Amino acid sequence: MQVVARKRNWGSRSAGRALLATLACAAAVALVPGAGVAAPPKVYVYPIPGGQVAAPETQIAFRGVSPSMLAGITVTGSVSGAHNGTVAADSDGRGGSFLPSVPFAPGETVTVETSLNIVGGKQGTFSFKVATPLIGFPAIHWPAAARRAGDVWQFRSRSDLIPAAVQILKRGPTARGDIFLAPQNGPLYDGPEIIDPNGQLIWFKPMHGDTSVADFRVQRYNGRPVLTWWQGSVTAGIGNGVDIINDSSYRQIAAIHAANGLSADLHEFQLTPYGTALIVANYPVVWTAPGSPPQHVIDSVVQEIDIPTGLVLFQWDSLDHVPVSDSYEGHPKLNHNPYDYFHVNSVDVDNDGNLVISGRNTWAAYKVDHRTGAVIWRLGGKHSSFKLAPGVYWAFQHDVRIRANSDWFITLFDDSAGPPKIHTQSRGIKLIVSLRHMTVRQVASHVHAPPLSANFEGNFQQLRDRHDFLGWGQQAYFSEYDPQGNLIFDGRFVAAGPGTPDSSYRAYRFAWNGTPVTLPAIAVVLQGSSTMVYVSWNGATNVASWRVLGGSSPGALTQVGTAVKRGFETAIKIPSQTFVAVQALDRRGNVLSTSTTLKVS
Repeated sequence: MQVVARKRNWGSRSAGRALLATLACAAAVALVPGAGVAAPPKVYVYPIPGGQVAAPETQIAFRGVSPSMLAGITVTGSVSGAHNGTVAADSDGRGGSFLPSVPFAPGETVTVETSLNIVGGKQGTFSFKVATPLIGFPAIHWPAAARRAGDVWQFRSRSDLIPAAVQILKRGPTARGDIFLAPQNGPLYDGPEIIDPNGQLIWFKPMHGDTSVADFRVQRYNGRPVLTWWQGSVTAGIGNGVDIINDSSYRQIAAIHAANGLSADLHEFQLTPYGTALIVANYPVVWTAPGSPPQHVIDSVVQEIDIPTGLVLFQWDSLDHVPVSDSYEGHPKLNHNPYDYFHVNSVDVDNDGNLVISGRNTWAAYKVDHRTGAVIWRLGGKHSSFKLAPGVYWAFQHDVRIRANSDWFITLFDDSAGPPKIHTQSRGIKLIVSLRHMTVRQVASHVHAPPLSANFEGNFQQLRDRHDFLGWGQQAYFSEYDPQGNLIFDGRFVAAGPGTPDSSYRAYRFAWNGTPVTLPAIAVVLQGSSTMVYVSWNGATNVASWRVLGGSSPGALTQVGTAVKRGFETAIKIPSQTFVAVQALDRRGNVLSTSTTLKVS
């Protein structure tokens, strides 16, 4: 019996002795008469055995085995022939990928031969088909919102920002935390935007050109809170871009790209506790269903990416598991546009480690085996595994999430506005799910007053104190509800309204603590014998007050004024000075940072 140990940092002699003891016991088992030989580990592969929509640039991922055992792999295309390649190890030591030296040929069948125990294979051998991809869909930017008075914020100290302005319409006893938005329609710049509970800007990162931003929120990476978002371009409701991670100083620490020649889509970017990222992508292909002529269809793709290596750890393709006939979406009016029959818009991890995937255009959520990709159950749609109680409905849903407290339930944002419009208004709903009886009943439904009807986007965030925070997607509102379902907080972009409103794909409330690596920014305006100093520090959350320093030379500055921090930018009037600098102070009066020294002209 051969025993293969994964490389670990055991850290002590006692741990090393424990490892040796374990190996000795394993060897002893092999020597005991009748003990038998341990079965080889199960190995899961992606593309899955029998998969029909692999990309020409696909890697071949193996999970459940030490990378040292990924030897002797033979890969042969029915058109392209034998493929050379290299094997790259996953960062957790539980698998790796064969990376072909050249892409596969569209339409061919690829056969992979190994000595491994491949789940779904036969004696270590499996095959998959390479789809024919469609190309040539130009990127477009979200149309700019119609301009209105006060629709952007402008600051003397940071004239380069110009974020979309928000208006708080209703205030109440809300949950703690700041508000996270990502305006998609400008009016001048898109970008991730943090708003404090009073509706004042905390941080904004302007995007230029055709770059849009979506799904901006706080997550945890390597045990620490981080900011994450998607950025890229958008075409016909799908995105082509990259997922970004920033630390609490607003420095980029990672950029996660989709693998296998695909591009990350805007609809989901979720970090897991294991150093991996769940992302989605769209893959337009030529698709032929049994008994039907070829169609141009978008395959909705879910990938789990190993962040340190960029390798695929899992991939799920909608066309391998959900038939095109399950869609409620009408075929595109223009023949050259691919049919977006599924439209993945969220992925969540259930308590058992399996995934729940939302398909907007099938009106259904799918529980998916996180190893094989097989569908375990369907919630809603044309073939629901559950019986829905009277009055339970949704259409074109977004943001399906598993919530497990004392009860097992699901939350989702019910757009219902299509097009076509299915119901009178959009809602956030909470469902109790019984796996024993395979039934679903509704226990909460949040609607907006006045009613809102969102054609696309939206989300439902459950906060820790049982408050619910909703982003209304296309309608550019964000709202909070107490445990009794009362609307206690409501806000919107100032640009919201008739015509082309601003929108944020999702809206969230999170606690956040940011300390920028940049310095506070200042600007001065002379007013006779006085000087008005304008100061801000983009992203700083711990500033309580400002101390103004002034003098006749940069090396001889003394305190000439103070002020309590008010909003993003604070104006401070001081006697006329030749040189000015400003210090940011926390609540105890400690200096957090000092601006550059500015000569007053």
